[in-house]
Amino acid sequence: MSHHKTTLPSGLRVLTEAMPGVRSATVGIWADVGSSVESHERRGISHVVEHMLFKGTSRRTARQIAETMDGVGGNLNAFTDKETTCYYAKIIDRHVPLALDVLADMFLHSTFDARELSKEQKVILEEIKMYEDSPDELIHDVFLQTMWSGSSLGEPTIGFTDTVVQVIPDDLRAHMRAHYAPNSVLVAAAGNVEHERFVELVAEQFTGFDGACTLPEPEGPATTPAAHVRYRDGEQAHVIVGTRGIDVRDERRYALSLLDTILGGGMSSRLFQEIREQRGLVYSVYSFQAAYRRAGLFGVYAGTSPENVQPCIDVILEQFAHVRNSPIDAAEFALAREHIKGNLTLSLESTSSRMIRLGRNEFALGRQVSPEEIEQRIDAVTPEDVQQLARELLLDENLGLCIIGPVDESVITWRNHAA
Repeated sequence: MSHHKTTLPSGLRVLTEAMPGVRSATVGIWADVGSSVESHERRGISHVVEHMLFKGTSRRTARQIAETMDGVGGNLNAFTDKETTCYYAKIIDRHVPLALDVLADMFLHSTFDARELSKEQKVILEEIKMYEDSPDELIHDVFLQTMWSGSSLGEPTIGFTDTVVQVIPDDLRAHMRAHYAPNSVLVAAAGNVEHERFVELVAEQFTGFDGACTLPEPEGPATTPAAHVRYRDGEQAHVIVGTRGIDVRDERRYALSLLDTILGGGMSSRLFQEIREQRGLVYSVYSFQAAYRRAGLFGVYAGTSPENVQPCIDVILEQFAHVRNSPIDAAEFALAREHIKGNLTLSLESTSSRMIRLGRNEFALGRQVSPEEIEQRIDAVTPEDVQQLARELLLDENLGLCIIGPVDESVITWRNHAA
């Protein structure tokens, strides 16, 4: 087995996956905290912390952090999502010690200088504006807010302008003290790494990192399906029709992956063929899952001209009814199954993908799920399993509708009544 896990005396977990055929490695430090733990007044603080860890430590300025990684051809980055935060670097294998040194320095010794924070708040406000100007991305947040109304899980990870500007350095330090401790942190590496040596490096870098914190309780919000139309000038309208999904720990997730693939997971999928190829209504149409530890959503996105919004909605609803009511063809089912397994195999060639799988699996499932197990579980799903899940999830009363674009809400017919 190429996965290895060691828990240090402090409680810090170290995970590796060896890929001896490559010359690179990706190293990541994960914290078991994301935007779902934030109060409304502090919305976006996890994302601000992520940004500020790049802005200088007691040993390195922000420029020195950047130059150190650029000087070895490495890529240093981070992301914050609803339930986790990750800081990572992709480097040539011989530079793993350096990458870990930089990451640990950022993670443990960032100074949160007030002047740097003031500048970075402006950067994040520009990021928010950029996001607001990208309706094909913004629509996904609107969908979550609509379907999980009033929940922290449904609120945007990036935060709001009025909450981001109010954060001060002491808020960031308090947030880290509350959520960053050995029992909520893991260090993962995938690529040409040797486990025992990597454990030694982590133990050296995290000397003195001790204590414990209260782990976040995953949120399981009730689904609140509704129609939400946000008028905005533009050439296109952006549409999501969706429903409650299943959480990341649900054993039916393999059946949902097949339903996702059959409906909108590729160029041969039903929605791509019907909406784009047969009718020419869109450039982009796809289905997607948003799965968290105690909640999930499933939806279909389409970007289309305003006059084609209603026809797109109608076809999506027709396809939902079709998969609920008609048996799935054996050849179509086999194609979807091989599509999933092929995508899985291709993703395994990336050290970054494997490192991210290590962190996500450990936090969400408490164990590593091998590609072989995934393929076996996919092969064990039957067409009847997928149809049964469709009958449960794709009922009219479960469906929500979100639209951003130059669309008059009153002319949209939705579930036999106006939106």
